[in-house]
Amino acid sequence: MGNAVRDKDSQVRYLKDRLNMFVHVLDSMKPENTDLEDIDRLITMIDDLEAKCEQFKKDKE
Repeated sequence: MGNAVRDKDSQVRYLKDRLNMFVHVLDSMKPENTDLEDIDRLITMIDDLEAKCEQFKKDKE
């Protein structure tokens, strides 16, 4: 995706950007048109965000 994110400020910025992207996707969904594939995509986004949080936490230690 780009350069490695090492310093704390960059990590926080990265996480905020990814979370904003998730919120944008969520806001753009219409419940009546949302299917299981869309829900799976949201779950994947959250899983990826959680994995990145864990990676940043390990990098800090």
